[in-house]
Amino acid sequence: MKVTVIIPNYNGLKFMEPCFAALKEQTCKDYALLVVDNGSTDGSVEWLKEHQVPSIFLPENTGFSGAVNVGIRAAKTPYVILLNNDTEPQPMYIEELVRTIERSEKIFSVSSRMIQLYQKDKMDDAGDMYTVLGWAFQRGVGRPVKRYGRPCRVFSACAGAAIYRRKVFEEIGLFDELHFAYLEDLDIGYRARLAGYDNVYCPGAAVYHVGSGTSGSKYNAFKVRLAARNNIYLNYKNMPDWQLALNALPICLGMAVKYQFFKRLGFEKDYVDGVKEGWKTRRKCRRAVDNPKMQKRCLAIEGELIAGTFVYVWEFFNRKVLGR
Repeated sequence: MKVTVIIPNYNGLKFMEPCFAALKEQTCKDYALLVVDNGSTDGSVEWLKEHQVPSIFLPENTGFSGAVNVGIRAAKTPYVILLNNDTEPQPMYIEELVRTIERSEKIFSVSSRMIQLYQKDKMDDAGDMYTVLGWAFQRGVGRPVKRYGRPCRVFSACAGAAIYRRKVFEEIGLFDELHFAYLEDLDIGYRARLAGYDNVYCPGAAVYHVGSGTSGSKYNAFKVRLAARNNIYLNYKNMPDWQLALNALPICLGMAVKYQFFKRLGFEKDYVDGVKEGWKTRRKCRRAVDNPKMQKRCLAIEGELIAGTFVYVWEFFNRKVLGR
């Protein structure tokens, strides 16, 4: 057996049946399944026990990072797939992910073609990207699915439906539990890039995704605050001092734009509180850049951040202005 499908769950009972029904239709049958329940109170625990689904039941909500780390530690297979409960993977999903990651020992993760469940002609995520403005974004979000049919390298895989090479976690560490939730997948992908590994996108591994299935909405106070805090952690951990200084101006510009955006939505205080918390507690983070090789890779990554900024602007213009 090569792969374990790990599903973190927190009060996701309403998503259970369609998700597990889709897994039963996989062309690849040789996989282990493990649900890590994060202290659910909606009947999820009883449902999982009744249906005899292999599960680990945590007494309280440890966040996405805490739950998937428990699953990764428990897995015995060389690869693990992290799959959100609000997804419906298509039949070739597991097979395509395994086939892609086996192409090279330098591949750490493979991101799937995540498609919006309720608008199946539109993308949800074709791999995650990062910019010099300190903005993370879902490549392809809201754009036609047909435009994202080619495999490519991406900055990071979206952990909502991705496969990972388990032994690399021993080298770079597991998901950072300080993050609790949000940007933890970009952080792990960033650390893998610093260590010399690649993250790639596989369009053949398609999955339909509800989106915000646990948090309940695209923007809310909890999500805005945590994402703002974790953005500080992300930069502090993965950029050496010279790169932080180099990117200080664009990052501050990016934060100013975000502040204005969240002000229009009524979340400006939550955003500021998150930034303040991140700055005050940043030294709790373990910095990833600790050797000359990683320092050299930072130069290449800086180029990727600049390229990612252009990709963001290009996709935003096409989506918002041209409507395509």
